[in-house]
This record gives sequence, C-alpha cells and structure tokens, in this order.
Amino acid sequence: MFIYNSKLRFLGLFRLALPASSRFLNGLLAATVATALIAIPASAADEPATPETSAPPTPTPAERPPLPSRSDAMSADLLRQLPAKEFVGLKTGADDFAALWRPANVGEPRGVIILLPGEGESADWPRGIGPLRRGLPDHGWHTLSMSLPDSSGRVYPAVANVAEDAAEPLAEEAETGAEQLADDSAPSEAGYLPEETAAVPSEPAIDGTETEKPDEPAAAKADQAEQIAERIEAALAFARSKQPSTIVLVGQGTGGYWAARYLQQVAPSDVRHLAMIQPRQPEGQDERLEQLVPALKLATGDFFYKGGRADLSAAHERLNASRRIQHPAYRQVELPPPTGDRHVDQEQLVRRIRGWLDKQT
Repeated sequence: MFIYNSKLRFLGLFRLALPASSRFLNGLLAATVATALIAIPASAADEPATPETSAPPTPTPAERPPLPSRSDAMSADLLRQLPAKEFVGLKTGADDFAALWRPANVGEPRGVIILLPGEGESADWPRGIGPLRRGLPDHGWHTLSMSLPDSSGRVYPAVANVAEDAAEPLAEEAETGAEQLADDSAPSEAGYLPEETAAVPSEPAIDGTETEKPDEPAAAKADQAEQIAERIEAALAFARSKQPSTIVLVGQGTGGYWAARYLQQVAPSDVRHLAMIQPRQPEGQDERLEQLVPALKLATGDFFYKGGRADLSAAHERLNASRRIQHPAYRQVELPPPTGDRHVDQEQLVRRIRGWLDKQT
C-alpha cells in the first residue's frame, strides 16, 4: 500500500506540471501507470506466512516375538491331540518338557524302553517311534518317548505334528520329494522320511548386504548336546522311579547317536541294552558313529534298511569296528526295504525289535 500511494502522489505532481494541451498524453500516462500498479505483485513481506507442516513421526516397528522351535511346536500339537493321561512332565536344570508314557499291558512288566526320535521328529513320529511306543506295551514293556531339542542352524518348515493317520499324507509327500532329490535310493532315519525336510541352507545376499549370522555356533552345538544329555538323564530318573528290572534305550536316526554318546560318556550301570534304528551321525559332531557304538561293550542291536549304498557302507563300517574289538553282544539286523504298506512295515519293525529284546532279556 505504501508503494501504491507513493505512485499516486507522483502521478498528481506530474499532471500539474503538464500544460493543458497535453491532457491526452496525461490521461494515457495515467492509465499506463495505473495498469502497472495493478500488475505489481505483493511483496514477500506483505504475504501472510504459511505455517510449516512438520513431518509425521516415524512409527516404531513392533518387535516380533521369537518363533517357537520345531520341537516345541510339535510338542504343543501333541498336547492338543493326545489324551492328557499319556503325558508326563519332566524337568531338567533349565528346561521343562513333556514326554509320552504308556504302561505295559501285562501284570509283570519286563522293563522300561526309552525312545529317542531322530532330528526333526516328534515323540510320536508316525514312522518307527510312534508304532514302537504303542506296540511294545502289548509285549510287556513300558514305553517313554521324548522329543529332542533342535540342532543349531537347521531350519525346518512349520509342519504340524498330527496324529498318525493325519500325518501320513505329509510323510508321503516328503518321501516323494526326498526320493526325487536323493542321489541314490537310501532310506532316511526311519527308512521313510528324511530329517532334512525342506531344510534349505541360507544363501548370500545378492545386493551385497550382509546376512545375519548366528552367534557363536560352536557354543550352540555344545548347548544342544548338553540339553540332550539332560533330557536323557531326566527320562532315566523317571524310569527308575518305576523300579524296572531292565532299562533299554532305543534311538532312531540321530537319536541312536545321542543315546550311544550318552551311554559312552555317563555309562549308567542300570542301562545295559541299546537299540538303534537306521542310526545317523548328526552334522557338526566329530565323534564318528562307527567308533562310538562298538566301544560301548553292552548289548547293542543295530537295525538298518536295505537298498542304500551309503547306509550299507556305514553299516559295514560299524560291523567291522565291532569285529576288530571282538564286541561280545553287537548284532546287526538288516531290515527289508519299505513295501509301501505303512501298517505292514511298522508291524515288521515292532516284531524285529521285540525279537531282539526277547533274546537279550
């Protein structure tokens, strides 16, 4: 406004100075100046200041709770599916876990069999462990089946541990995939389902970013071995509370390795029998299975399936190691390949294990 009024005063003085004959020119000049004044924009000082909008606060990402391990997830599924009377709570120094207990269906039980499933398997795995857990009580044995903690660095899919009939399609699909990817026709831990179900190693990042690395893998492996030993000790304490005449450890897959390792390190005097079904050495363990098993010098049943060159070679190495030290009670039992009929295959396994137990006791 100050600029506008100054311009008008200047225009008035200019008009007084002009002669009367120049009125036309005066009017034209006045119109031109007025048009210029109208076109002059307001200065930045005259414009109202626009308030600055602050950036919205960055939302804090919610921390995702840690996912349960495969072993814990399968145990939770079993708790929902099986009768509560079959569960017993066992406690170690830093862990509480549930095991499956079935008393013998006879008046005078012959003893307690502790079942150790392989890595990635549950305490009621539909291949091997489950049928033995349910079948051996009819032949005079208490059975106590427990799961083992997962190994460090291995990734498993979130497969629900369902009952035997419902789990059969999952096992069959995994079998088919394993047969297509395997180099030979060697059966897996239980002779049916591979432990490394959809276990995919981590791949390096393509964009150059560093992938997350596990903290102290060596310490994690030691922790797993210690946890397994504590669980076996807790299972033995429960078995001893029943005052059995005989305690037998039966391990499937890597469960056979951990059972043999515990017996070699602790050597409990009341455990004099070990049965292994398709035993396999876990990854990351330096002590070889063919050197560990024959040195136990207790009654050992080594059950393995025909058909796989790698499994046959490993079984021959264990047999030769037992011969070199003249093992007094080491016996290998060669099982026929699976027929495809689940009930027939499992009944045959229960019958072979029971026959070996009858000869030992």
